[in-house]
Amino acid sequence: MHLLAPMATSDDGGFHGPSIDEFFPPAIFFAGTDFEINRIVLIRFLAVIAIILVFWLGTRRMRVVPGRFQSVVEMGLDFTRVNIAEDLLGKKDGRRFLPLITTIFFAVLFMNITGIIPFLNISANSTIGMPLVLAVAAWIAFIYAGLRKHPAAFFKNALFPPGVPWPLYIIVTPIELVSTFVLRPITLTLRLLMNMIVGHLLLVLFFAATQFFFFTASQTSIFYSLFGVGTLAFGFVFTLFELLVAVLQAYVFALLTTVYIQLALAEEH
Repeated sequence: MHLLAPMATSDDGGFHGPSIDEFFPPAIFFAGTDFEINRIVLIRFLAVIAIILVFWLGTRRMRVVPGRFQSVVEMGLDFTRVNIAEDLLGKKDGRRFLPLITTIFFAVLFMNITGIIPFLNISANSTIGMPLVLAVAAWIAFIYAGLRKHPAAFFKNALFPPGVPWPLYIIVTPIELVSTFVLRPITLTLRLLMNMIVGHLLLVLFFAATQFFFFTASQTSIFYSLFGVGTLAFGFVFTLFELLVAVLQAYVFALLTTVYIQLALAEEH
């Protein structure tokens, strides 16, 4: 059962669902300093350690005939290389940006999955810090790719698309500026952040309700235990759904990063 379920009841015996305060936990280390570490920051550290361990263990003794663990690691790496990087950018540019795309995919994936791991139970991407850092990295890669490919024409063609009558640039250029250079990192950040927040709140709601129906409301009537069975079933289903969302959001984030880089490398720039 979800470890945040104790919030289901209060001193008055009533049901209390999840709140936004869960995403602002108290400091665990270095409280009151600029290096304050709370529960979510600690989970981020654990996710990074997990990524390093997985790839170190999976690649330290590479074999021609891989074992199961090596096969899983290679399958994940091949997925980002073939299905994302090379598929959209081609082999040359795909190899060039592969380290960034792979890092983004697995960072998002591992930090999303912490939301359904017992004793962690919250995504490391459920506060804005990490999604924003990854979105800025993707945005910088987009700008870098465009300037490297078209140093003299990148910003000009991005803000003043060819073929548009010049009087319309009064309307088109501000729209292009906002949509291309402002909204892209914002939408990358908010898409990931809001999915993780909503997923966490739903899981806490179902498991908190389960605890309330089983251990508090059932003392009044055993009939309430049936509701507890229902909320427990929904909680289990949404846990599986949250796993799917974790993988999907990692794929979408890496895919959009690659698409932005592809647009920056396009010949019309």
